[in-house]
Amino acid sequence: MKKINVGLVGLGRLGKEYAKNLAFKIRAANLVAVCSIVPEELEFAKNELGVQNLHNKYEEMLEQEELDAIFIVSSTNMHADHIIKALEAGLHVFSEKPLAITKSECEKVETVAVKYPNQYAVVGFVRRFDPSYQYAKQKVEEGAIGKPYLVRSQTIDKDTIADWQIQYVKNSGGIFHDFNVHDIDLARWFLGGEIASVWSIGGAYKYPAFGEAGDADNVMSTCYFDNGTMAVINASRTAMVGHDTYTEVVGTLGTLRIGRPANKNRVEIYDQYGARQECVETFWDRFEEAFLLMATDFIDCLVNNRKPELTLADARQATIAAEAFTTSFEQKELVKISTA
Repeated sequence: MKKINVGLVGLGRLGKEYAKNLAFKIRAANLVAVCSIVPEELEFAKNELGVQNLHNKYEEMLEQEELDAIFIVSSTNMHADHIIKALEAGLHVFSEKPLAITKSECEKVETVAVKYPNQYAVVGFVRRFDPSYQYAKQKVEEGAIGKPYLVRSQTIDKDTIADWQIQYVKNSGGIFHDFNVHDIDLARWFLGGEIASVWSIGGAYKYPAFGEAGDADNVMSTCYFDNGTMAVINASRTAMVGHDTYTEVVGTLGTLRIGRPANKNRVEIYDQYGARQECVETFWDRFEEAFLLMATDFIDCLVNNRKPELTLADARQATIAAEAFTTSFEQKELVKISTA
């Protein structure tokens, strides 16, 4: 079997999971190098994953001749720069979302990528690979709900990680880039159009520190698409129940609901609190399978020279919308997006 030699940058909470998938679960992948500025993360890669090529400088890792591809799981504000440098080093690139924080940064990446047509550059929108979302997409394409005209979608994290996110938001671009790019991508995917205007509202209702950072802990956006369809998109950092992420697609003949309720499993508990079901705790609990399927698909594209479904244009459009969400939230007004 052909093996794809992979390097990975970023070994934080999500980066570790990507690394474990590449090291142990994807047969065609060979994790040969990692990069992190945190010594403990490099020790993790050496001791837990068996990776011997450890780097604290990204550019040095890119110089390794045996590399075929790079997985980028670094902070959001570094994605664009890391993608460009990997392409210029002659490597295929998979990056965690979002592509960048601004439209201009996205366009800079695309300009460089055009120069390397034989190298794949993909930004991962994991929910497209979730079996339930894929099944829903299939039902839409079969006409099961008629013509889709409305998407309601939300990304909601459990309150227990909010304190950590206060620090993370400094490099993430804010709640719309960090949370709602997923929902934006899904709305585009299901409705087949581009967001033409958006109105976003919200605030730091529970954690004033988010407001002090110019961000929020709860937001809502109403979107109008260039094909006449609509979306309502929410985000919250303060859910008590768990990772309550779901999407609803409404059509002229019916409705699809994906991920609601956010049950941990099919067990019902009957106790002093009544009859209840536990919920998934984190995004990884909900989308662990999808993350593996997404990384496996990218490696398979490289092995079989198969063009990935996701494009940099998809990632750019998600960033453009998230940037507009942010502007609308900050300026408290409707923001129109050019779809030309």
